[in-house]
Amino acid sequence: MQERNTLPIGITPAEAVKRSGLKHIAFIMDGNGRWAQKKGLPREAGHKVGAETFKKIVRYSKSIGIGCCTVYAFSTENINRPRHEVEAIFRLFIEYIKEAAEERDIEFKFIGEPEKLSDNIGKQAKLLEKETLGRPYRLNIAMNYGGRAEIVNAVNELIASGKKSVTEEDLNNALYTRGCPDPDLVVRTGNEERISNFLLWQSAYAEYYFSDKMWPDFTPADVDEAVFDFARRSRRWGNV
Repeated sequence: MQERNTLPIGITPAEAVKRSGLKHIAFIMDGNGRWAQKKGLPREAGHKVGAETFKKIVRYSKSIGIGCCTVYAFSTENINRPRHEVEAIFRLFIEYIKEAAEERDIEFKFIGEPEKLSDNIGKQAKLLEKETLGRPYRLNIAMNYGGRAEIVNAVNELIASGKKSVTEEDLNNALYTRGCPDPDLVVRTGNEERISNFLLWQSAYAEYYFSDKMWPDFTPADVDEAVFDFARRSRRWGNV
């Protein structure tokens, strides 16, 4: 059983973030469709509510001092879902990208291959990245993303550059997440306990937190619970 640290009584989430060294939090936002079905609604309704939850959670994570956030928005496998559900998700992507520039201090990075979803999504994503480059808070949105595909892409990029052998640093600098620290904490909602091809290389030493809540029901208070749980853990990085 993992050792647990004791936190001071009354410690705030922001203090726990600073105390624990939590720099990068990642979310596997699972459960939108199931949330809607349990309420007798179409799955698309769950994605719409989930999009609002995403915006709220990202802003909150930023407010308590976490400098980088990655969210799993659409995997390479999600394209196989029913067409009407996929099209509804695409519409939400476009709506969000158009309004996201108003987030004045967020640098957006779309990791994966969003341009393969549609020309419009790809163009809008690239434009938003360009407009927000250099802002203090980094948000990675994994869109048409797969961890294995990311590693393959990085290796091929290095081969194309003339590399005959590679180091870990080489690979880190060729990944979609380059310039961002590895995730310290990966949170998965939806009462599932698997990583689903998400940040396979980057999360080698990440801590995981699983919530039985569906993503639309996830709140800032749930982020606090995950942060406090992380701060109580003793990370040994392979040491004793």
